Amino acid sequence: MQKAIYTTVGIDELLPHVQALKGAGARFVQMHAERNVDDGSYHLVYTFINVRAAQEQIAQDGSYAIENLVVEGIDQYQEIPSISSYYPAVFPFENEAHDLFGLAITDMQIDFKGFFYQVSTAEPMSVITPEVKAAREKVMKVRAAAEAKARKAAAEKAAAAAAAGESAASAGDAVGAAARPAAAAGSDVQHDEAAAKAALKVAEMEAKLAAMDPEKAAKVRAALAAKAARDKQKKEA
Repeated sequence: MQKAIYTTVGIDELLPHVQALKGAGARFVQMHAERNVDDGSYHLVYTFINVRAAQEQIAQDGSYAIENLVVEGIDQYQEIPSISSYYPAVFPFENEAHDLFGLAITDMQIDFKGFFYQVSTAEPMSVITPEVKAAREKVMKVRAAAEAKARKAAAEKAAAAAAAGESAASAGDAVGAAARPAAAAGSDVQHDEAAAKAALKVAEMEAKLAAMDPEKAAKVRAALAAKAARDKQKKEA
């Protein structure tokens, strides 16, 4: 008798779990993507079987296990690491998830660049409402602007630090004087990056809320507002 084991993991936990399965001798069976119609998010299911362990178990009691790793709550623009460095046979499944669902799978060893399937409509398995599409496009624009702002700020601060360092060096005090502006520049860059990430997080949440049922979205907004108020009270206390 076959039994299925499901383990839910985060995107950042995927590769360590896959590596552990590979080390234990598990074979890759399949991977598939699904879209949650309630909130527009996606989840991936990776299936593995340890043939040797299954054979031993079948000999004992006639049963064996199929192991599944499940990654849930994926936004269409989140980067998902490819597992092809461990299991090259995953390439058709990962290309399918990219072409049919529009998922951003990175570092595929065999990447068809969106041409694995010949389809008349791009990403036909990720049909969304005009409102959700507009929200996602807004998220992309905010993300691009935030990243560009962070890069520009980092470049300007680095240039200022370098100029200050050269001036101090000419005065014969390069080590001490250059360290201070460089440290300040680094602090400012970190602040800019934090602000950019915060703006991106807000935009992504707005995209998710736009995909929800209006009544549910209102409840989520109320809960977020209540949490923000509690956090503010804690800081002021």
